[in-house]
Amino acid sequence: MTAPTRPQHEIRAQYTDTTITVYQAYAPLIGLPAVRDGRFPDVWKRDRMTWIKPSFLWMMYRCGWATKEGQETVLAVEITRKGFDWALANSELSHYVREVHPDRAAWQRNLRRSPARVQWDPERDLRLDRLPYRSLQLGLSGEAARLYADEWTVSIRDVTPLARRIHELVSAGRLDDAEDLLPKELPYPQEGAVLTRDSGIRANSS
Repeated sequence: MTAPTRPQHEIRAQYTDTTITVYQAYAPLIGLPAVRDGRFPDVWKRDRMTWIKPSFLWMMYRCGWATKEGQETVLAVEITRKGFDWALANSELSHYVREVHPDRAAWQRNLRRSPARVQWDPERDLRLDRLPYRSLQLGLSGEAARLYADEWTVSIRDVTPLARRIHELVSAGRLDDAEDLLPKELPYPQEGAVLTRDSGIRANSS
């Protein structure tokens, strides 16, 4: 299956006029109560960095199709676009890039004060092989993590059965059938964030 030609750094997601869907995977202790109650339980640590992923297949790569320990429950978390855009606008790159930052010290200052962190990783295909373009991971800490858990979240769905069904089809060589079940992810409008050729999103304030 030939990968489509895409920009090296582009957010692709399933979204509506007001919400965007991101993915996370947790142990059932966290995942199942989150689905049941539509919000993250108290055991979910709001003082730690949490990473959200708009790409379903990158989530599958990370959690091994919901088989890795502590990642057996895959959640589709629908959050407000307003919150997601705020996180992007207040983000810093997870690593120093000479072409983007004035110097390493400036990057480190921005990183310490930014509640969100942008990281670009190779996107994956149905076989979880690397593709020649990147997928966004967005790390949320401090204020951003608390807002994500308690204000931005609109709904939480358990998509573990979907992950397992797609994996079964891929394992059987039925790639077309598997692709038909994938969430439809489209390029996401990126107002409020600056895209650079080499590094993707950079916070406007840096």
